[in-house]
Amino acid sequence: MVGNNLAGGVVNIAGYRFVPLPDRDELRQPFRDICETLGLAGTILLSHEGINFFLAGSRESIDSYLDFLARDQRLADIPLKVSYSDTQPFRRILVRLKNEIISLGMPEISPADFTGEELTPQHLKAKLDADEDVVVLDTRNGYEIRIGTFENSVDLNISSFRDFPDAITNLPEEMKEKEIIMFCTGGIRCEKASAVMLNAG
Repeated sequence: MVGNNLAGGVVNIAGYRFVPLPDRDELRQPFRDICETLGLAGTILLSHEGINFFLAGSRESIDSYLDFLARDQRLADIPLKVSYSDTQPFRRILVRLKNEIISLGMPEISPADFTGEELTPQHLKAKLDADEDVVVLDTRNGYEIRIGTFENSVDLNISSFRDFPDAITNLPEEMKEKEIIMFCTGGIRCEKASAVMLNAG
């Protein structure tokens, strides 16, 4: 359940999970129906590799949507990013069937089976404060990086996440001997990116 908002009457949530969904096609209509019934707007991406959603509505409607998710053990307790707004940021509800919930174009990469270790912000701060010899790698595109990034982070100069696998082939060989810490906007790209990096040695 999401907490009470102090400002703004609309609750915005974003969440994802890499989990096998062989019944992806059958899930589309129930997701559309529940969102329409609850008056939620936004986008839900359903893939055989998992789910990714950005939704907005009243707190009661969001809580009911989370109850709906919890009925499927595969989708229960998905970590959420929560924010609040005065107005509805989306015009309608879209439930889309996709090959991937974040497009990479490498079907052999399955974060549900194999991905890197997750690091908390506090753990990362401790490493940076201690001047540990780590590489901080930004997996985002040029537009996002222009908005802001970590000092001394590595910019791969990519315009799309699909460019990531090729971009890492140009990284210096000595980087393989260091701990590499990646970041993105919500975590979803890093889960895939870490699997690509581990496969690449």
